Amino acid sequence: MERVDRLRDDYDITIEGRAYLLRPDTPQEGRVREERPGESDDELSEPLRSQARDANLIMRPPRNTPNSLYSLQATEYAQENGKFMEYHHAAYKAYWDERADLGDPSVLAEIGASVGLDGNELQERVESGYYSQRVVDQYQEALGYGIRGIPTFVFDNLLFSGAQPYEVFQRVMDKALEYRAADNDA
Repeated sequence: MERVDRLRDDYDITIEGRAYLLRPDTPQEGRVREERPGESDDELSEPLRSQARDANLIMRPPRNTPNSLYSLQATEYAQENGKFMEYHHAAYKAYWDERADLGDPSVLAEIGASVGLDGNELQERVESGYYSQRVVDQYQEALGYGIRGIPTFVFDNLLFSGAQPYEVFQRVMDKALEYRAADNDA
C-alpha cells in the first residue's frame, strides 16, 4: 500500500477506490475460513506468502471470510468524507494483522473513528445500505471491463492486476503519461 501512496506523491495523482465484491455468494454473516495447505497460524500459503514478504506487507490468515458488502460501503463513506487512503490502510491492517471481522458494522465504525471519521454515522450508513447500490454498480462496471479480481489498477487506458513492485507502477504511470503526451501532440 505504501507503493500506491508513493505513486500518488511522486506523480501528483488522485487515488480513487472502486468497489469489487469479493466472493459475492458469501452469506451476510460471513463464514469460517478453512485453513489452506501450506499455511501456518501466522503466514498464508504460497504464492501469497512470498508476495506479501516482497511487498513488505503483513498478511496473517484470517479466521473468517466476511461478506464484503458492508466493508465496501464503509469504504465509500470514507471516500466521500476525504479519508479513503487512511481508512483503506486502517481496514487492511485490522483485517490482515489483527484479524478483525470486516463484516461487522461496529468493527467498521471503530476503524472509521480511528482515522477521524464519524463512526456512528458510518455504522448507520452501512447498516441501512445507504451505499449498497453504488457498490453493486461499481462491481458490475468492473465486471463489464473484464476485471475478475483485486487489486486491479487502472491508469487512463492501462489496466493491470495483482500486488506489484513499485517499479511496475512507475513503468505503467510513465507509459500512461507518454500516451497522454502523444494524444496532446496529435
